[in-house]
Amino acid sequence: MDLYKSLPGPMIRCPIEIAEMVKYADNAWHATKVAFANEVGAFCKGLGIDSHEVMNIFCQDTKLNISTTYLRPGFAFGGSCLPKDVRALRFKGKEMNISLPLLDGVLASNRSQLDRGIAMVKAGATTKRIGILGFSFKANTDDMRESPIIDLITQLVSENYDLRVYDKNVTMAKLTGANLDYIESKIPGIGKLMSASIGDVLSHAEVIVIGNNSQEFGEIANQLRPEQKVVDFVRMKSIETGHKNYNGIGW
Repeated sequence: MDLYKSLPGPMIRCPIEIAEMVKYADNAWHATKVAFANEVGAFCKGLGIDSHEVMNIFCQDTKLNISTTYLRPGFAFGGSCLPKDVRALRFKGKEMNISLPLLDGVLASNRSQLDRGIAMVKAGATTKRIGILGFSFKANTDDMRESPIIDLITQLVSENYDLRVYDKNVTMAKLTGANLDYIESKIPGIGKLMSASIGDVLSHAEVIVIGNNSQEFGEIANQLRPEQKVVDFVRMKSIETGHKNYNGIGW
C-alpha cells in the first residue's frame, strides 16, 4: 500500500472480483457515453441544431446528468418523462431516417428488467398470494403514470394472482386527471386490491415486493414471518441484512 501513498484521491480496497468488474463497468460506461453523444449529434444534425451547444449545456447539470443519481442497479424506470421522451426521440429519428440503435435499445432493455422482476416474484409465489409495498413510480408521489410496478401488477392480475397493494401516497378518491385515467385504464377495479395499511399486506402475502424506497418500508424487517419471501427492487438494507428469505433484483 506504500506504493500508492503519494497519489491523490481516496484509496479503495476491495475484492479482486469487484476491482475487475469495476474496470469493465468503467469502459462499458465510457463506450456508452460516446455512443450516446454521437446519436445526439446525428439527431441534432438532422434538425439543424448545434449538437455541441446542446451537450455543453447538458454537461453543466451535475445534479442529474453528470452524477451518480441514476447509476444504482434497481427496477425498471418509469414515470411521465423518461419513457415518453425516449419514444419521442425514436419516433422523430425514424421520421428523419436517422439510425439511433442505442436509444432504440433503451426501452427494450427496460422491458427486460421488468420481465426479470416479474419472474422473480412469480418464482417465489407458490400460493399466488403477493403483497406489493409502493406502486407509484417513486416514493413520496401519487404519480403512477408508466410506473413499472403498475405493469407488474397488471401482469399478475392477468394470471390470477391474489394481490394486496399498499402505498400511503395513493388514494383512489384523491386521484385526478391523467393519473386517474392511466390507472383505471391499466387496472380496472384496482381499488379492490388496495390495503389501508402495511400490516394488511404483510398478513396476506407469501411474497412481499418492495416497489419503492418509501422510508416506512425499511421498518418492516421485524414484522416479517420467517417463511415470507421478499423481492426487493430498491435495496432496503435493513431487510436485506435482517431477513433470510430475501432476494434483490440486482444484488
